[in-house]
Amino acid sequence: MEQKPKIVVIAGPTASGKTGLAIELALAFGGEIVNADSMQVYRGMDVGTAKPESAERKRVPHHLMDVVDPDEDFNAAIYRSLAIPVLREIHSRGRVPFVVGGTGLYIRVLLGGVIHSPPMDPELRSGLREELALKGPVALHGRLKELDPESAQRIHPHDRVRILRALEIIHLSKRRLSSLVKDHRFGDNPFCALKICLQNERERLYHQINERCVRMIQSGLVREVADLLKKGYSPALKPMTGLGYRHMVGVLEGRWDMDTALLKLQSDTRRYAKRQLTWFRADPENIWIKADDVEGIAQRIREFLGKADKP
Repeated sequence: MEQKPKIVVIAGPTASGKTGLAIELALAFGGEIVNADSMQVYRGMDVGTAKPESAERKRVPHHLMDVVDPDEDFNAAIYRSLAIPVLREIHSRGRVPFVVGGTGLYIRVLLGGVIHSPPMDPELRSGLREELALKGPVALHGRLKELDPESAQRIHPHDRVRILRALEIIHLSKRRLSSLVKDHRFGDNPFCALKICLQNERERLYHQINERCVRMIQSGLVREVADLLKKGYSPALKPMTGLGYRHMVGVLEGRWDMDTALLKLQSDTRRYAKRQLTWFRADPENIWIKADDVEGIAQRIREFLGKADKP
């Protein structure tokens, strides 16, 4: 039987050091990086998504960044359809594919296929949207928490798209979304994957998050958001409600001053990191290694690739 292509996954919460480590490893092993961050697929959203600098991207080829505009549809299924041929092409050239990012759903769907859920019901969706407009996302998230606490824990109270879809699936299937996820066997894996998750002490991770948020603002995040709004992108678009972007919209609309927005951004990002950790810890295939143990991670990769004596 033909062997599946080997890929290396470098995952972990935001600000855990994935980007720098992945570039170092890709250089050492002759690899190329395939993005697995759901925000870095959008063009014109660079500062707030912490995309690698152009100099870093020149050192190592990066794929699936700047794929769509902020008002274009993009989801895990589309990501998988794009990532699989890219990974196979990298492997066919004798290079090592590194899948790098913190969007656990994208990694899960890439390696296991799409969960089969009921198709969208326009009438139900319309009713939920009306309720969302009337009551707000936090209220609907509260209902989701009553119906499916496990899914609610993984979905941010302001993530309108995922809240609506979760409630829709529950109504149509008469089952919890978390139950459907558990029943899905994820057997359609086209790759042999080594899945490494970066481990940081909590205080260190929170410090790195706080510092990153400061750097984003110093690097012109508010200007980036203002430019997006000037181009006509609505603040209600899914990527515009992401971390950093909704906070700078609040500044530009006069709801917060910059100091308040920074504190909110830091707090929301720390909470997001906690949800990411919950997601990754639920996968028993993930191998947790300290983020600063570069040699330990490299040794795992050498063993996985069958390159015991190199690089």
